[in-house]
Amino acid sequence: MPLTRKAYRAAILHSIADPAIVGIEASYEYFEDGLLVVDNGQISALGHASELLPTLPVDIDVTHYQDALITPGFIDTHIHLPQTGMVGAYGEQLLDWLNTYTFPCESQFADKAHADEVADIFIKELLRNGTTTALVFGSVHPQSVNSFFEAAQQLDLRMIAGKVMMDRNAPDYLTDTAESSYVESKALIERWHGKGRLHYAVTPRFAPTSTPEQLTLAGQLLSEFPDLYMQTHISENLKEIEWVKELFPERKGYLDVYDHYQLLGERSVFAHGVHLCDDECARLAETGSAISFCPTSNFFLGSGLFNLPMAEKHKLNVGIGTDVGGGTSFSLLQTLNEAYKVMQLQGARLSPFKSLYLATLGGARALRLEDKIGTLQPGTDADFLVLDYNATPLLGYRLKQANNIAETLFVLMTLGDDRTVLQTYAAGNLVHQR
Repeated sequence: MPLTRKAYRAAILHSIADPAIVGIEASYEYFEDGLLVVDNGQISALGHASELLPTLPVDIDVTHYQDALITPGFIDTHIHLPQTGMVGAYGEQLLDWLNTYTFPCESQFADKAHADEVADIFIKELLRNGTTTALVFGSVHPQSVNSFFEAAQQLDLRMIAGKVMMDRNAPDYLTDTAESSYVESKALIERWHGKGRLHYAVTPRFAPTSTPEQLTLAGQLLSEFPDLYMQTHISENLKEIEWVKELFPERKGYLDVYDHYQLLGERSVFAHGVHLCDDECARLAETGSAISFCPTSNFFLGSGLFNLPMAEKHKLNVGIGTDVGGGTSFSLLQTLNEAYKVMQLQGARLSPFKSLYLATLGGARALRLEDKIGTLQPGTDADFLVLDYNATPLLGYRLKQANNIAETLFVLMTLGDDRTVLQTYAAGNLVHQR
């Protein structure tokens, strides 16, 4: 294939560090008139247009955006593929919601044609909202993961997913066994893990729906294959936490269940963590594990408020998750709008630069992919977005009053949604155009 080099000119912003550690000013790079150069799917240069343009061949294809901002692609660290068709389901908290809506919806994924259809809709929604990488729960059926990875591979997306392991406390039509979950997961790992930009995540749904035998085999898979991910839920809802104590009375708490079965580690991501204590945060940080903060879902299901300052105190890796279908939007801009409110309700501030970090570099660090995604540093994958300042009349009018990039960014995260995403690029390819 011939070498392809393209350049994109606009205002450009990306995170380079966690504001909680280095301070806000040292946490980002902003180019008011910037240039991003892409070679064969990777970023080869980033800087001020005035400095970079003279160094490039005169015939290079330069796309110039007016009233727009280029950022890294968004990273969603917790989302459920099979719940696409039940997003916005009324009136329940977590455990009743699972039984009333989630399990019947997930049962449809026994049908490959249904799985293919939903995978297509799901990926289009991600890209329309500027999400270029997601950590995805399938259903208990292997075909849910096959359908998702087949669709993601066609677009050369960097995606992580796994088949749910669930051998108890769920309807008979939706359970596997400890042994079948191991065998099916292993076959999926051998087929997909490390293929192109795809990665596999061992996926026990949550402690209450797995027997000790199944959790043991989940840990065994992690030991058998290098660089696998592990994703599950933790401490989302108070009734759920009580249930875990009843099911595992010999363990000292919810996190200790996962710890005992060797499920903590550098590529382990635990969704929610709303009701974690200091000791649990410290243990997660010590093992290199990460939390996915899912504010929209935590509001919608009445689960509670995630304590981001406590996680920061322990230097715990935190990404942001939409948690569709408990969350009600695929948009990480809308999810960051909710995250701001979660902090407000706790008397804490969430700066727009911390929000940008959570949705990009923070998510990449949670996934141990910061050398590949999450920034616009040369040498990383060209996964990036073009955000339109005039996406809606109100947004355009409001941004004319903005005095600096901090205010612009905050308004995008407060008033922005899928309409704000003009274009989405993955590995240098245009994969969504509004």
